[in-house]
Formats: sequence, C-alpha cells, structure tokens
Amino acid sequence: METIGVLMACSMSSYLEQELDKRYNLLHYWNFSDKKEFLNEYAHLIRAVVGNAAAGADAELIEALPKLEIVSSFSVGLDKIDLNKCKEKGIRVTNTPDVLTDDVADLAIGLMLAVLRRICECDRYVKKGLWKAGDFKLTSKFSGKTVGIIGLGRIGLAIAKRAEAFGCLISYYARSEKTDTTYKYYPTVVELATNCEILVVACALTPETRYIVNREVIDALGAKGILINIGRGPHVDEKELVSALLDGRLGGAGLDVFENEPEVPEQLFGLENVILLPHVASGTEETRKEMADIVIENLEAHFQNKPLLTPVV
Repeated sequence: METIGVLMACSMSSYLEQELDKRYNLLHYWNFSDKKEFLNEYAHLIRAVVGNAAAGADAELIEALPKLEIVSSFSVGLDKIDLNKCKEKGIRVTNTPDVLTDDVADLAIGLMLAVLRRICECDRYVKKGLWKAGDFKLTSKFSGKTVGIIGLGRIGLAIAKRAEAFGCLISYYARSEKTDTTYKYYPTVVELATNCEILVVACALTPETRYIVNREVIDALGAKGILINIGRGPHVDEKELVSALLDGRLGGAGLDVFENEPEVPEQLFGLENVILLPHVASGTEETRKEMADIVIENLEAHFQNKPLLTPVV
C-alpha cells in the first residue's frame, strides 16, 4: 500500500507518523508553507487524510483532493471535519472514541480537585519556602459538591460516575432527557448552572453548542461556582469567561481547552483560582498509542475493503 497517498494534517504522534510512513506514502501537510503549490503537485495522490483536534479536513481541502476516500481523525471530536461535505462526496470518516474516555474523565476530576483545593498554588507555596512563614490558607471541599454536566455521552457519564464516588450529586443537560439514568435532567444550560456548584463541559462541539457557556450561564453559575472545560475551547465565550473571573462573578475555572489554541488569554495567567492545561486530557502514552492504532486499523480496513472499526460517516 506504499503507493497510497496519506496526508497528515499536522504533527500529532511520532508513533502514528512512523507506522503510517511504513505503510503508505505519507505527506506532512504542515511542512509545506505554500499549500496551494503542494496541492497542485500532490492532490492526485492523496486518498486519505489523518487529522486531529487541531486540524482536519474542511470543505476547501476536501474539494482540493479529488481522490480522497477517507478522513481518519486521531481524536474523538469531529469539529475540524466538514461532515456534510464528506457525506456529499461519499468520503468515509472515522474517529477514536472510547479509548480516551477514562483519561479525559480522570483529568476532569483532577481539574476539580486542583481548583477547589488549590493544589498548584500549594505546590508553589512549598517550593518558594513560604510554609516556614505560616500555614497555607484554607481551601474548599470537593466531596459532596453538586456537579452539573453538559453532555452525558461516554465522557460525561464517566465523569459523573467518578464524581459520584466523591459523594457528589449529579445533574446534566443534553439535547433530550436520558431514559437510562437517574441523574436529574435540566432542559436548559442556565437551569443546570443555577443548580450546581461545578459545571463541566463535556459535549461535542457543533454549531449549536458553540458558546453554549455564555454570560447568562456564567452568571447563573455565580461567584462561588467552578467551570471545568474538557470539551472544546469554543464551547465557552472566552471573553465573557475572562471578564467574569477578573470581576469575581465566577469562583474559578479548570481549563484544558481554549478558543484559539495555543493562544491563551494572558489575563488568566495571574489568577490562582484558575488552572490552565495545554489540551492534554487524552495525553497519556497508553491512550495515544491506542488512538494511533485505531487510526491505522481504520485505514487498513478501508483500503482492504473491510468494515471500518469506528465509522462516523
């Protein structure tokens, strides 16, 4: 299959890159500054695109690749892929669900603990030698908090189960009420935010969920509320979030994702009630290898005319 052209949209996994390079004619899109010239030269060779949460296949790229058959995402999210254009052209789409659920849910709990117990601030307190001058200030308890989750899919449910182990009361918002859970359902995000102490964003990014956390939701969560985002940056109106944190209208935030990654609002850098992570929720060696293997197996299945492992389209 060495003659099959595979376009890797951006740098994402050295293991995945090495394994694809063994099997296909792998092209590194990010290495070419003149994308138009690159596509003029190589478009006719490319039958697959491999993307991730940062870069995928938009309508313009899809139109420029006449031989494209499949887009395989090294991510569970699909917001960087024009699914409608893929459907229109009969292009298959796969992602990497399930294998990253535990890591993302673990990190969500870690962010809750880090924000409430000020773990990062405590670490700096000790390392700076400040403990010798006196004990650290009291923090806030996590166990028993009310946790509201936006999106009760695989990841949202995994977060709920973990939070339950801490004695937390769980509620959620989704497009419709789930029949297979006893968690309390709220029909709007504002109602959910009003009735929880910690609000977790765990839904897919779609046009409908962009800015699902806006000023009204943030104000409903309130000055003692905590926002946790392990979804996508554009789920949250970042300007409103920054304003609320600076004004004290929001109690704190744990953020793994941002609206214009890797750009992060510098106003957040000095806030001790905010934990900032560089989009690493699924970033463990074990999970990233499993994700890479799924990408590889989906491509192999497609080019061998076998059923795809994780088809989306």
